[in-house]
Amino acid sequence: MAPVTAAVNAAAMRCPALLIAAPASGQGKTSVTAALARWHARQGRRVRVFKCGPDFLDPQWLERASGHPVDNLDLWMNGEADVRARLARAAQQADLILIEGVMGLYDGEPSAAELAQRLGIPVLAVVDAGAMAGTFGALVHGLRHYRPGLPWAGVLANRVAGTGHAQMLQAALRDGDGPWWGALPRDEGFALPQRHLGLTQTGELPDALVRLDRLADALEGTSLGQLDGSEWQRWAVALEVPAELPVVEPWLAGRRVAVARDAAFSFIYPANVETLQALGAEVVFFSPLADEPLPDADALWLPGGYPELHADTLAAAGRTRASVQRHVQAGRPVWAECGGMLALLEGLTLADGRRVPMWGLLPGEAVMRARLVALGPHAWATPWGELRGHTFHYSETQTALAPAAHTTPARAHGRPEAIWRHGPVRASYFHAWFASAPQAAAQLFLPLPQEGPASVMAQETAA
Repeated sequence: MAPVTAAVNAAAMRCPALLIAAPASGQGKTSVTAALARWHARQGRRVRVFKCGPDFLDPQWLERASGHPVDNLDLWMNGEADVRARLARAAQQADLILIEGVMGLYDGEPSAAELAQRLGIPVLAVVDAGAMAGTFGALVHGLRHYRPGLPWAGVLANRVAGTGHAQMLQAALRDGDGPWWGALPRDEGFALPQRHLGLTQTGELPDALVRLDRLADALEGTSLGQLDGSEWQRWAVALEVPAELPVVEPWLAGRRVAVARDAAFSFIYPANVETLQALGAEVVFFSPLADEPLPDADALWLPGGYPELHADTLAAAGRTRASVQRHVQAGRPVWAECGGMLALLEGLTLADGRRVPMWGLLPGEAVMRARLVALGPHAWATPWGELRGHTFHYSETQTALAPAAHTTPARAHGRPEAIWRHGPVRASYFHAWFASAPQAAAQLFLPLPQEGPASVMAQETAA
């Protein structure tokens, strides 16, 4: 599944590793993980950080804190072999590994707890204790013992009112539910701002690093922040490359893939770029928000992001639009994911009801909704393998195009996502994890036959 294995030796490596989890979303997992990464990076240690589950926004903060790209780990989307290979490679390069969990510790299938248990990675529980005292102990006890055999590192309290409050929380812990690693204070200066879809992107905040330094400084005052590098060895984990890993062939050798990348198109897994390169492609980037023309390329990838926040700028990006139009007219392939698809449509109606004309290269209109429209893991069965990924969007699209294919939701309550084809353009709300099926991912950037969608990747509907 993953092209990460060529750089990984077969021997197991031991490296300190923690999975930072919580009872629910919004407890401070990202803040604590970023604080740890920033604190250790400032000490000159090599830190590699990962994020559980599909996510594009938390990894931006974790990358800023650690100074290194952040990969996602999901036992379903990646597959266990891919997860193990990425961690093994990191272990060869790092002094410590941090993994931010997703939602609550036991939420989702597979959950962060399952990942921790399968790989033997200790869990550090972060609990927002701002409105509790004795119940803190009950909550930590439940996290600790709900899943027998869960590797455990201890607990850190977040958003604590003061020293007296911290003492009450520590006293509430039962024997065996610690260690207690201290408390971070309630401070609005530590907050990482949010909007729909998640955290605000780091590139939009000039004080992003200042916020991270404040968090790291606060962490220094806890017992956890005072551990030196040798003391972290208590959490050393043996990380070994799986015996059998798929080989990635150069199916895109000699091809140049252009990728839109800026504040409107930022939902890009580093692993996807890595996969394209492992497939033999040359990857080049450009910015539609800067009205940069599409570089000369054999294929185009328009990833997701926030086109709704930059709709007027994208509508006015005449050079970009014209160059993408020429690319499409030349029959060169385009893969447009979620926000990238919205930019290609005829119009986008924003949350305030105002319609903004978009590039008009894909028939249809999109409308932003006040509530989340779809969320969850999905698979796209193709003749070249099952391409896995997820969907997460607040907009709905109306188009006269008949879907060329549909994804299959991994959860019973999910609904399929359409994959549309219009000439050389393929578009969907589906965010693909390319490493799950590299040959299928390569097809997105190869020319399509001209006889119609039923003969191409729509074959998966009958598979």
